[in-house]
Amino acid sequence: MGTTNQTLPFFTQFLRFKAQYDDLPTLTFFVVVNSIAAAYLVLSIPLSIVHIIRSRAKYSRLVLVFFDAAMLALVTAAASAAAAIVYLAHKGNARANWFAICQQFDAFCERISGSLIGSFAAMAVLVLLVLLSAAALARR
Repeated sequence: MGTTNQTLPFFTQFLRFKAQYDDLPTLTFFVVVNSIAAAYLVLSIPLSIVHIIRSRAKYSRLVLVFFDAAMLALVTAAASAAAAIVYLAHKGNARANWFAICQQFDAFCERISGSLIGSFAAMAVLVLLVLLSAAALARR
């Protein structure tokens, strides 16, 4: 999503229309939240390895479950907000006089749709992570 842009010429080659993800604050929020979630997951790997080796650390496991749930909530909020924008980009809204831009910016729309699908897949993985972490904590 962070590298998504497309430029289309308008009457001449000097006048162009450009679509970028940072033109819409919702898509910027989407990129920032997914970056935070990815950084958190990378940083939590060493702590998770410690929990595999030392199974008696219950309080830090509880902290991990809490932060995993917080990351799930953030990714869900960002993906849901971006889904609304992607829907408007594809369909538009005649009542609000918003035009569907995906008829012109097809490569841009394909990339933001693909990013959104990846984010919803990440949400499913985070749900599994939270459920497995909570089950492991309840088992001990």
